[in-house]
Amino acid sequence: HIVREYLVSKDKNAKVFIVHRLDKDTSGIVVLAKNEKIKNQLQENWNEYVSLREYVAVLHGHLKEKSGRIVQNLMETKTNLVYVSRNNEGKEAITNYKVIKESENYSLVSVSLETGRKNQIRVAFQSLRHPIVGDKKYGEKSDKETRLYLHANRLKMYYPVLKKDILFETANPQEFRKIMN
Repeated sequence: HIVREYLVSKDKNAKVFIVHRLDKDTSGIVVLAKNEKIKNQLQENWNEYVSLREYVAVLHGHLKEKSGRIVQNLMETKTNLVYVSRNNEGKEAITNYKVIKESENYSLVSVSLETGRKNQIRVAFQSLRHPIVGDKKYGEKSDKETRLYLHANRLKMYYPVLKKDILFETANPQEFRKIMN
């Protein structure tokens, strides 16, 4: 809504189209287009155009392995809850991670995706018994945090209008630094 309002302030006929979105409550980089043609081109070629999707997350506890590759098959219930399939049905989800920093109770991890499935990162760390801090859907019930500590901080993609790769980056939210100290 903010982007649309800004564009309309410059041109009353301006429109904005969602190309790429994040899970509800995840902060960070999203991709929008100013016209439907570019939106469609980006969406139709998303897997070929995007070469890097990186997130940062704060997890409960400490991971045994300080880096790794989580390969799972994910399925969804009728109530929109995503879970790891026990019999290799569903869609393959590949999540790579590396621990950046540990505090007494938490781990800050860098996460890169090879696939883009609904709630993929959240389910991956829940399955390792280290859910993301503040996750009301897949996290610890006793968690008192009011925000989800998952942030899309880097995205590299080919942009066909300029015919080159563009790297989008954003700083980690201040809350991440505070909780890790």
